[in-house]
Amino acid sequence: MPAIAESLAEWAYGYEPGAEDLALARRSLLDTVAVTLAARDHPVSAMAAELPDAARWATVGHVLDFDDLHIESTTHISVVIVPAVLAAGGDARAYLAGAGVMARLGTLLGWSHYAAGWHATCTAGAPAAAVAAGVAWGLTPERLATAMALAVPGAGGVQAAFGTHSKSLQVGFAAEAGVRAARLARAGATADPRAVDAWLKLVGAQGADDAEEGTPRRGGPAVPGGLAIKMFPCCYAMQRPIAALRDLRAECGPDDVTAVRVTTPGATIHPLIHDDPDTGLEGKFSLPYAVATALLDGFPGFGAFTDDAVGRPEARRLMATVETERTEGGAGLLDGEVDLAVTLTDGRVLRSALAHPPGSPRRPPTDGELAEKFAACGSDVPALLKDTTWESARTLLLTELPGKAPA
Repeated sequence: MPAIAESLAEWAYGYEPGAEDLALARRSLLDTVAVTLAARDHPVSAMAAELPDAARWATVGHVLDFDDLHIESTTHISVVIVPAVLAAGGDARAYLAGAGVMARLGTLLGWSHYAAGWHATCTAGAPAAAVAAGVAWGLTPERLATAMALAVPGAGGVQAAFGTHSKSLQVGFAAEAGVRAARLARAGATADPRAVDAWLKLVGAQGADDAEEGTPRRGGPAVPGGLAIKMFPCCYAMQRPIAALRDLRAECGPDDVTAVRVTTPGATIHPLIHDDPDTGLEGKFSLPYAVATALLDGFPGFGAFTDDAVGRPEARRLMATVETERTEGGAGLLDGEVDLAVTLTDGRVLRSALAHPPGSPRRPPTDGELAEKFAACGSDVPALLKDTTWESARTLLLTELPGKAPA
């Protein structure tokens, strides 16, 4: 029986995209470039300036936490794979091959891997980025499998980094580890593809003992389940509570709220590790702050996730009113639904429940919603993206996020 890396490499090598896959690739390119441009003046952009291209672009593209997510694998696919493809001079087919491998590896890793504290975007991302760059460079299936094995040492990241610069940096490291591995495989470096199987077992992947679990089905979509597009620049676990609360703003003002009870499967808020955030980055991973910004800000944008915004007295007061009930079960960020009970000063209790937030695969963004998101990423972003292709996107990022020459 072939190793999992060999099965995935064979699929990636022979993969031919259909129209729906190409549409997803196009949307992913534009969305990833838009959120990367939105962060070009972020402090992390300067910190990452000396990193190689793939690492720099992935780091900057992830720091705002506005990039897409694959729900089934709990991985941010495009922010790893798009930079890897652009760094290797690839196109939509290379993106879809890498994205498909990342989705499948992440699904193999499973919820238990994520729940244990791994950052699956990094663990699944490095070998997948190796495939993306390898397909861009025309590597054979054997060389693609070798590249995946060579990427294993760079396949790591932990959720303890959430709320710090390390979260986006480790995503950048994963993207670069994949490109580096593909470059070494192209140069003739050797590795045993079974290293990927061994690594999957070590990090607790579900089904890692059965290589057939990693064999992609022929003829299906490149990315099973599609990708969720974020409408708010924060952790995906906050998208649903924010969207549900925004439905109640017409019936109450923030000053009217005395208590908010959030009932949701525990898995859906697993990444929200900051109950008392002090910084804008921590606020992106805070359920109490999700409540506060939804009630205060109408449409929580970049300004809602600054240090000053998190420190607002009215935000601190609202965060203190939040009580969370984590129900049992669930194995994903969109399992079940979130149920909100908002108690007002006059004694009324307003309720809102939501299963699928805007932008999720079951509620894909409209062209208008995407246009609004791109405009929010910077007044010049829609014009910059207007005629962007895979060929021109690399030049655009090199122009807008130039690196530094080594001292």
